[in-house]
Amino acid sequence: MSSSDSLKFLPQGGIIQEFNIGGKNIVLGFPSAESYRTKHSPFFGENIGRLANRVSGAKINSLNGKSYSLVANNGPNSLHGGAVGWGKKDFEGPTPVSRNGKESVLFKYLSKDGEEGYPGTVELRMWYITSVDKHEGVDKTSLEIEYEVELVGDECEETVVGVTNHSYFNISDGPTIEGTKVNVSSNLHQVTDKDDIPTGEIKPFPGIPANEEVTLGAKEPAPDHCFIVNNDPASVPIDTRQLEMKRLISLYHPNTKIHFEALSTEPAFQFYTGAHIDVPEMDGLPARGPRSGMCIEASRYVNAINDEKLRHMVVLKKGQKFGSRTIYRGWKA
Repeated sequence: MSSSDSLKFLPQGGIIQEFNIGGKNIVLGFPSAESYRTKHSPFFGENIGRLANRVSGAKINSLNGKSYSLVANNGPNSLHGGAVGWGKKDFEGPTPVSRNGKESVLFKYLSKDGEEGYPGTVELRMWYITSVDKHEGVDKTSLEIEYEVELVGDECEETVVGVTNHSYFNISDGPTIEGTKVNVSSNLHQVTDKDDIPTGEIKPFPGIPANEEVTLGAKEPAPDHCFIVNNDPASVPIDTRQLEMKRLISLYHPNTKIHFEALSTEPAFQFYTGAHIDVPEMDGLPARGPRSGMCIEASRYVNAINDEKLRHMVVLKKGQKFGSRTIYRGWKA
């Protein structure tokens, strides 16, 4: 079996439409591309940009010596690149290429100066590098996502970038993630205020110990928080691709015998257990409700652009490249 048989992508947002493990598609989505464009899709499978997660007050306080207003689409905040983020745009691709000697596809997207309020024209280059590796007699399907973003326009000297993948995973045999065994490499998280913006405090997330197995119940634990893997923000460069690939999380469900893990060079990941999923019956699929999937969004710290100690990890200057690498890997025991 080749890895390309297990995975399906869409040009819109480079969406991961299928990730098949042991005959089961473990990502939430729709059979037809059009459905992803409706208001019912909660970023299923999308690659999020120009800046993932929340920006406080829907405003970049300081960049190029001025401030920039963004679209408030999440209470007072701007979320996932604005009203129409990169995940809703048609990318160029998939173009089959070889990357690091492996079978892969390339997607590109040119984001113009001023799109959703963000300054500067940038180009996204994104590779999906696929492989099936035999390990202890088991076929493990790996999808490596490599992001590269460059400021290609002359409109300004610096912009802000933070890209992630927003797939929802469900490795269970039921409509929700209940019963999934979860093991996180770090339970440190950015404590948030009533508007889901980090307060600056970092502490362990209650109910999810680090490096210990926890079983997800019907309602708890229910994080929608940024978990911190690298607790030294000063050490995070704009391009993390050369850093060590670290495990973020491991999942296992005893009913399906499916294992899943996410690894990344990124310093953090948003861990969201899908409390607000509300997708009606459509496109031939039953309704998807709360906890029908979970997200593991490898990323920079949330709202880094508006925090002096963190902004260096998302400010992209002329001549630099934003970069990161993340691996999703699944297998059946």
